Amino acid sequence: MNRVCRRGPLGWVLRRPDAAAQLRRALWATLASLGVFYLLRYGFNEPAMALYALFGAIPITLFSRLPGTARERTAPLLAALPVGLLLVTAGTFLAAHSWSAALGMFVVTFVTSYLGVGGPATGGLATSFQLYYLLPCFPPYAPESLGQRLGGLAVGMLAAALVDRLLWQGPLPPPYRVLLADAVDATAEYCTALARRIAEPSDDTVAPPHDRVSQTLFATRLTQVALPERPTGASLRHRGLYDVRAALRHLVNQLDRIALDRHGPAPHAARLLDSTAGSLRRAAGVLRAAAPEELATDTLAESVRSFGCARRATVGTASPGQLRLAAVVHDTAAAGVLLTEAARIAFGAPPQHLWRRLDTPFRYATVSAPVRYWYRLRLHLTPRSVLFQNALRAALALAGARLLVGSLNLPHGFWVLLATLSLLRTSASDTRGALAPAFLGTGLGAVVAASLVVVAGNTPAVYMVAAPLVVFLGFGVGPLLGPVWVQAALTLTLVTVFAQVEPPSLGIPTWRFLDVLIGGLIGATAALLAWPRGAQNELRRSVVRFMAASAQACQDLTERLCLPPRGQGVAAADGEVLRDADRTLRLVQAAYAQYRTEGASRKNPELPWELAMAAGYSTVGGGALLLTEHATDTTPPPPAVAGQLVDLAARVADDCRRAAELVRRSGDVEPHERGGYLADESGPLIASTAHGAGTGPAAVVLVADLEAWLTGIAYDATRVDRVLDDLRAGRTADLGYRY
Repeated sequence: MNRVCRRGPLGWVLRRPDAAAQLRRALWATLASLGVFYLLRYGFNEPAMALYALFGAIPITLFSRLPGTARERTAPLLAALPVGLLLVTAGTFLAAHSWSAALGMFVVTFVTSYLGVGGPATGGLATSFQLYYLLPCFPPYAPESLGQRLGGLAVGMLAAALVDRLLWQGPLPPPYRVLLADAVDATAEYCTALARRIAEPSDDTVAPPHDRVSQTLFATRLTQVALPERPTGASLRHRGLYDVRAALRHLVNQLDRIALDRHGPAPHAARLLDSTAGSLRRAAGVLRAAAPEELATDTLAESVRSFGCARRATVGTASPGQLRLAAVVHDTAAAGVLLTEAARIAFGAPPQHLWRRLDTPFRYATVSAPVRYWYRLRLHLTPRSVLFQNALRAALALAGARLLVGSLNLPHGFWVLLATLSLLRTSASDTRGALAPAFLGTGLGAVVAASLVVVAGNTPAVYMVAAPLVVFLGFGVGPLLGPVWVQAALTLTLVTVFAQVEPPSLGIPTWRFLDVLIGGLIGATAALLAWPRGAQNELRRSVVRFMAASAQACQDLTERLCLPPRGQGVAAADGEVLRDADRTLRLVQAAYAQYRTEGASRKNPELPWELAMAAGYSTVGGGALLLTEHATDTTPPPPAVAGQLVDLAARVADDCRRAAELVRRSGDVEPHERGGYLADESGPLIASTAHGAGTGPAAVVLVADLEAWLTGIAYDATRVDRVLDDLRAGRTADLGYRY
């Protein structure tokens, strides 16, 4: 039997990696939507209510993408019920005039699309909400039937939630927290290997397990994660997981710097790396168990404080190389402290006392959920956000389609807007690429539907039997075969359903094909007129702005730490110097995540976007650690050393701006070589060791931390030039995929 199942069309379907998920979704749609449709249509003889019950369940079952298990999806599905009732009510009354229906369409589409910036829980239902408004906002204008419409919608939505809860649990993508746990575990191994290397340097030392770190970090990139699992929301869970990943990325960057050079014995640094590795393993356990108890007694923060005391005690005898190594190891462990705290916060633990101030990286954990959500909405409320662009593009397209349908008085105008909604993409080229399969699939479905109408005539039993087969096979197997078959299945579904509500005729499949043609052309026009390049151009602009903001942050933060205003401490900065860079970072991540979904207009070879953003990541992550570490001790370095650090920050900022110009012009910039920023050649470190006896230990530590931070940023920025040279020459380049 098993051998038979492996062969033929059925075997091909079952071997597909996403076959089980598609078959479950198709079965969910069949049972929920057609179950209530048949009950109301034939059991209670309520065709209008049956139609709204069908369209109450279909959007949820086929188009919604909610995270979590069926149990976890029940709450948002039930919470969507009052919203759906409100939208059907609005659509019913605004259908009196085309202009009012179009205006309502614009508002509903923009609001439901834009609210998706709050995360998958809200964005996953946006299409369903738009369809709930679409169906009643067309003639006939019948406010007296509102009760039937609301009753049918409620039955359909409740049936969808019930069937989802009772149906067998389909395969779920791995939770993001588990992917993070794998990466944290791999980094702990890397950390342990480097601790052994610097404790007892030897030419025979085995290379640390860097490849596994890169692979596991690559798996945690948002573009590699299923959409419902991406931590893009405003909840504490999502913000905490996002910060775990950010701290981990910075920690790995610092470990890479330690691995680059050979060091003399550094037992204190080795012990701190061992402590960091142990804390990382405990954090990985928290991520896997989704509970913060394992970190309740974590001692890494105490180890960092002890190491800081040891640093201050030995600055008078340390060489420049030892000062930098100590600074990088300290920064590594401090990133580990941030990572463990973010893991605790992600799973419900309140921030520890140290992190409850508003000037810490975890200030979001000190405000309420509505405030966090408002911050997220306000961040993307700009034409520079691709999420704002998408919401506005869809709103204009659907509102324009509704006006056109009303002015031409098209029958089944709902299908026009359904086609516009389903075919509109985030770029003109991707929309154009979706049109041909849609037209072909709709034409194929229309031919089959017309043949069915000719053969079956006005015999409801035929359509009753055909509809479940079409929905289950069409939406279970169709997505595996391609968009042509999905459109054919959708056409057949609409024909077999409407044939049970009104007398079937050949006009239904004909109008269906014409409506898809009109709707697709409207979507193509909207995509051509509104940001036709999608995220491609916006990504370039965002990356350049991010790199420029990071360059400015390098200089501003260095001046703040070296030359604090009279009468003020470092804490007075309150993170303001990093705020612009952090804001552009979040916008560029949204643009990059969308860019990776747009394939039709992508150039080959691509620019090293991940590597281009690396210097900015180091600026934001390392800068936050510097502010936290030196917020209380504000002893500035001597004026001569401070001047050297300010000059170094200016050089590093120039490197970042040059890298930004390389990205803006796709590498068309004259080659430029910059020094390697070696520790033995560092003016600030040499000056600190020469004047260590006359300079306070805290000031020397500040110099070492700042110098290590700036040279790390410079290393990331100068790699962009080298990688672009390799790409232009056709050589294999390290694109920094872990970012």
